[in-house]
Amino acid sequence: MDWYLGVLKKYAEFTGRARRTEFWMFLLISFGISIALNVLEMIVGGPGILGMLYGLAVIVPSLAVGARRLHDTNRSGWWQLIGLVPIVGLIVLIVFCAQEGNKGANPFGADPKAAPAPGAMPTTPA
Repeated sequence: MDWYLGVLKKYAEFTGRARRTEFWMFLLISFGISIALNVLEMIVGGPGILGMLYGLAVIVPSLAVGARRLHDTNRSGWWQLIGLVPIVGLIVLIVFCAQEGNKGANPFGADPKAAPAPGAMPTTPA
């Protein structure tokens, strides 16, 4: 759940890099919430407003984490637009997001794997 909340805290941050775990966990949890809201709407016989409102609420964080994920693979966030190409574009986008990020710094920022974990105690040389 920390991955999901972490992305929401960076609501519209399109700079920097995102690890694969951050990206895929956000998508997985978001998909689960969307399904749960739609099932709830079907049970109570609602018009489907909850799912639509949730989708609107997470569209900006989804685009932001997608851009940061592409930055980790040394690609511009604008590559997300390839997902608009029917079938092939979505497959290419999934492949890009599934690739391992570049080791070390790239033009989009420092390697997120090399950064210390949040809350970790800094080490001082003796």
